[in-house]
Amino acid sequence: MTAVERVRAAYAAIEAADRPEVWIFLRAMADALVDAETVDAAVLAGADLPLAGLTAAVKNNVDVAGLATTAGCPSFATTPATDDAAVVARLRAAGAVVIGATNLDQFATGLVGTRSPHGAVRDSRRPDHISGGSSSGSAVAVALGLVDVALGTDTAGSGRVPAALQGIVGIKPTYGVVPTDGVVPACRSYDCVTVFARDLDTADAAMGVIAGAARPFPPDAPLAAPEIPKVAVPRELPGLSAHWQEAFRAARARLEAHGAVIREIDLSAFLAAARLLYDGGLVAERHDAVGEFVDAHRAEVDPTVGAIISAAGDVSATGLLRDRRQLAELTGIASATLGDCDALLIPTTTEHPTLAEVAADPVGVNSRLGTYTNFCNLMDMCAVAVPSGTAGDDQFGVSVIARSGADAVALDVARLVVSPTPSVALPGATSTARTSADRPWPTLAGADATTLMVVGAHLRGQPLAFQLEDRGARWLGPALTAPVYRLARLDTSPPKPGLVRVGADEGASIGGELWLVGTAMLGDFLAALPAPMALGRVTLADGTEVVGFGCALDSWRAGEDITRHGDWPTYLSSVSALV
Repeated sequence: MTAVERVRAAYAAIEAADRPEVWIFLRAMADALVDAETVDAAVLAGADLPLAGLTAAVKNNVDVAGLATTAGCPSFATTPATDDAAVVARLRAAGAVVIGATNLDQFATGLVGTRSPHGAVRDSRRPDHISGGSSSGSAVAVALGLVDVALGTDTAGSGRVPAALQGIVGIKPTYGVVPTDGVVPACRSYDCVTVFARDLDTADAAMGVIAGAARPFPPDAPLAAPEIPKVAVPRELPGLSAHWQEAFRAARARLEAHGAVIREIDLSAFLAAARLLYDGGLVAERHDAVGEFVDAHRAEVDPTVGAIISAAGDVSATGLLRDRRQLAELTGIASATLGDCDALLIPTTTEHPTLAEVAADPVGVNSRLGTYTNFCNLMDMCAVAVPSGTAGDDQFGVSVIARSGADAVALDVARLVVSPTPSVALPGATSTARTSADRPWPTLAGADATTLMVVGAHLRGQPLAFQLEDRGARWLGPALTAPVYRLARLDTSPPKPGLVRVGADEGASIGGELWLVGTAMLGDFLAALPAPMALGRVTLADGTEVVGFGCALDSWRAGEDITRHGDWPTYLSSVSALV
């Protein structure tokens, strides 16, 4: 579909859905069509727009030029924003068409989606149930198919709880890697802009657009989950009904069927940290963000939101410092508990309450919903929330949590959760982390990476492939060199191949594989590379140049020329056949 066709379809779907509470501002269709026509013209002219024609919604605590950024409080902003927030500008530049601004728990304070003067945002399937919040309108707009992608924010779970309850994908990146310019703060130290979509590929693409040019990824940031990931799971699941526990066990079983190694851990340190966000001094950041306005306009603010934010102004500096120290201690314990696990699989939330249940106990229900989400930003971790079937009549979702900067790992493990279970468990064999040529969003958002060609013992399945996996490298697939190389079995122990460039008259195309390696990790890899191997430039069959393995010419001449076999595995098979 063209962008114009998608926009027309979106407005038709919005009218048919009749869910006015989803939106705070809906742009005039004529204005959106002008944007869509511009996108279509750019595509016809050959522009590379990764989100060309996708329709988008934006949580109304994020600036959209021409719309007032009210954060769910009409008197907070009465004039339109003059500029797009950085993330919105990037969406538009990538070809997305913004349809409007969505409803939210006021000032992004809540996980229920009911704390808004524009009305409670209802569940997309069961209107007597909550949507989850605070990014309620954005999540429901995606779940109902009104838009392709939506932006939310996440401080305590606002980009994950509604994703779980609406059966969609929510990506919460490592804190700071997505710019928050033009975003009304909730807690500046922990706020993240998040993405909602109905599938991982769309969410991945959108994150690749909005992230970057903010907090840099660490130099050793992994670009993939290992072929056989080690995934921690809670030993106990507090707050979950029997149906929800069963649904979680099914998600765990899918990971095991894909070859993941599951390790049960004690989640106590994580849960203790989660309670600090609202039950301790850290809530003071809520008052620092918007407390001055809230205190001066209590009659215009949601009563529950106003009570939380105003009370946060009474937190002492000593209390804040004490809880930050306690958080640091709990973070250290949690990291040690994870040990060498690559990720943590948890239920995203605990239940799916009705509107009536929230009305009867707005604070208690909200607190329970954050049981498994509140700690994530406090501990500087990243998360991907994905749907995981049903639990009784409820949608059920899980989140894959990973350490700071390990966003690609979380994404890969989440893909396993939503991938069909193989009929026979072959450890690691079906991992999308090892079979996809697509580059995950961190590599598009500033994670410094280099493409490496390997032709021998570092091929997948060969004895030294672990050296790349241990450095977080991502397998991109098979590749051929330009027909200007020759391959030899070197006179080494153990035997390994050597590649040399000889020119078009004597050369041939040699088969190998491409890996994506963090550039800093490539330097570490090079330092450990034994003679006579070296890294240099290798020309591929399509003419592009990558880093690749070569060897000294004298070592190559001392070996056995095996060019006729085309690649190292074929040569090894021929040798085995002779034995």
